[in-house]
Amino acid sequence: MNIENKLPANLLEFADHLPAFVWNLIIAVGAILAGLIIKFIVTQLFKLYAKKETSYSFFRSVIVNLGRAITYFIPLFLLNLFIPFMRMTKAFQTPLDKTVEILLTISFAGILVRSIRILEDYIYHTYDLSKTDNLKERKIRTQIQFLRKLLVVIIVFVTIAIILLSFESMRKIGTGLLTGVGIGGIIVGFAAQNSLGNLLAGFQIAFTQPIRIDDVLVVEGEWGRVEEITLTYVVLKIWDERRLILPINYFIQKPFQNWTRTSADILGTVFLYMDHTIPIDEIRNEFERLIVKTPLWDKRVKVVQVTDVKEHTIEIRVLMSASTSSNAFDLRCYIRENLITYIQQNYPGSLPRTRNEVSNLEQYLQPKLQD
Repeated sequence: MNIENKLPANLLEFADHLPAFVWNLIIAVGAILAGLIIKFIVTQLFKLYAKKETSYSFFRSVIVNLGRAITYFIPLFLLNLFIPFMRMTKAFQTPLDKTVEILLTISFAGILVRSIRILEDYIYHTYDLSKTDNLKERKIRTQIQFLRKLLVVIIVFVTIAIILLSFESMRKIGTGLLTGVGIGGIIVGFAAQNSLGNLLAGFQIAFTQPIRIDDVLVVEGEWGRVEEITLTYVVLKIWDERRLILPINYFIQKPFQNWTRTSADILGTVFLYMDHTIPIDEIRNEFERLIVKTPLWDKRVKVVQVTDVKEHTIEIRVLMSASTSSNAFDLRCYIRENLITYIQQNYPGSLPRTRNEVSNLEQYLQPKLQD
């Protein structure tokens, strides 16, 4: 069907009196303005609904994540619809069609990528990490982060492939390359084996989950929390705000400590090395008095035991429990400091000391030797 038959008669007559350049410019500007107006109306409606929700808002998430992508997509979509109404030769119309098609493909890919963010925001709101017992939340977040990054990579590669394959010359090159895919695949496989190994390790970690987001780990002698898991590496936030970056396959190949693998509950210990004369029952009573006063203790375990006897000292182990590793560290410091103060004030003679015994013969001979 002729495009001109779709236009009203008076508009067609008006268009015939305008130069082709002016008419084409009017259509292009009109399509872009119409797209921006539609985007503005949709955004205002979403903002109106977002105001009704106090905490998390699906509509606010849509505005934040899709605002810019829609700003480009709607005008390009309308421009693509109105290109057939322009008056231009095929030599100009074909490149314009191709350019708008490529931009539209990129813009749509941007919408898909940002839509994943909307889903991620909803899951983050549903599974909040601020809970004390957040094992399930950490499992879900670890999988979602990995899947989001994987989907973004897939969308980018598919978008690039669609754009390249839209050119006839690139399709011919692609057909030629297929003949050498066997040898090329082997070469690329050897060259990228480390990257592929990390990617496969990422799949394994995302679904078997030896580590999760916000897990407490001891790796390479460092204590920290898992801050980020990417497709190829893991970021560990160490207690002193440093970041330890490790390849993701490290957690498949090497041993490490995970303090929150099944729960955040943990036991903490304090070791005291005292003289043999220390009264154990008094230390036990003081420990129980101290621990019931602090909210750091989760009321599960509290034990004082003599775990070793050495030549000059005895080893007293104070065992206590806490709901998180951070609380356990603070609880250990609290008990250690107060028990040492208690012993200093009440049993200073029971602090570790070295004894020297002098025989009666030596005591008798010492004054003689001085004479």
